[in-house]
Amino acid sequence: MVVALLAPAALLNYLDRQMLASMKFSVMADIADVATDANWGIMLGQFKWVYAFLSPLGGFVADRLGRRTTIVASLAAWSIVTWMTGSATTYSELLWARTLMGVSEAFYIPAALALIMDFHTGPTRSRAVGIHQIAIYCGMMLGGFGGYAAESPDIGWRGAFHIAGIAGVIYALPLALWLREAPREPSAVGGETRDTRIVDVARELLTSLSFLLLVACFTLPAMAAWIVRDWMPAILKQQFNVGQGVAGVSATLYTTIAMLVGAALGGWLADLWSRRTKRARALVSAIGISLIVPALFGVGNAPSLSIAVAFLALFGLGWGAFDCNNMPILSQMARPHLRATGYGIMNFVSISCGGVADWSFGAMRDAGMPLNLTFSLFASFALVAVGLMLVIAWRTVATPDAAAVSATPPRE
Repeated sequence: MVVALLAPAALLNYLDRQMLASMKFSVMADIADVATDANWGIMLGQFKWVYAFLSPLGGFVADRLGRRTTIVASLAAWSIVTWMTGSATTYSELLWARTLMGVSEAFYIPAALALIMDFHTGPTRSRAVGIHQIAIYCGMMLGGFGGYAAESPDIGWRGAFHIAGIAGVIYALPLALWLREAPREPSAVGGETRDTRIVDVARELLTSLSFLLLVACFTLPAMAAWIVRDWMPAILKQQFNVGQGVAGVSATLYTTIAMLVGAALGGWLADLWSRRTKRARALVSAIGISLIVPALFGVGNAPSLSIAVAFLALFGLGWGAFDCNNMPILSQMARPHLRATGYGIMNFVSISCGGVADWSFGAMRDAGMPLNLTFSLFASFALVAVGLMLVIAWRTVATPDAAAVSATPPRE
């Protein structure tokens, strides 16, 4: 039930942030002072930098004040900001809207994934997260159709943001009524030391080598993923001379379908394999990242739209298998009341670097750097992540719930 209730919120979370990328040319034509690709990259990066900076705080709030309250408040807030985005008339207003979007959305993902972990404590973890990620991918896929909405005289890019914002505000009401916190048995938390200061929580997490390796693995492939999400519609339009609507759908539809398949297969395989070895989730994640590497090389060197789409689908397959296992891997390292904060720290590092990737990619495009060279650079980052994830698999010795009953912080 909790996964089913969170799925529409997850869809809206990524629809609201993603559809702007597929509307680039309509927005820039309407708001002339955006002017350059570098400015567009800064605007996309602004969301990520704010989102990243506040993600650890969002996780800490969810761990201390409750997952349910954090989730509902975040949904209502970002939906209002989504409606406001459709009313922006200058680059400055658009930049502020994306800033507020980063503030309001930063509290959702850590709280939602931690709540799922609270309910799914054993062999269903990767599949439960996978279903939630599938809802995210559906939001990304719908966002890819934003180019068609932007070109429609009956909707336009402003109307699309207004509709999505109103839908989120409406859904916040039933979510507030039906979503519940997971009950905790006294025996599961009886001896647990519950830190109340964010500095103590951060110290426990940041002194764990396995956690630091996971942060790096979470970050390196994500830099390429942000480029695929934010820039691919514009790249396909310019590279293969197709319309904005066709480019937006080509960049997101097949990639997202592959992500759905990757998340379903990766979640199923990790849960099944985890019955035999505790390293299963990290190994499945490493397999997923290994598919991302050739996919990026292929996209950068694709001679036609169809071949580019095929490599984007390979990227999506690998990303889905990788993405559905990050929180379950974190749950093998962190005590329950540290998991939302831990994921927030992971978001902080990953999305901060994603913002730099957005800006640098725009700057490289303005400078005329060849596309294949740019994508080869990001593929090399993913290759490093494969090796680091294998190190995590080798180091994995704790059971998923061992830390939950520990009276003291887990040590390496």
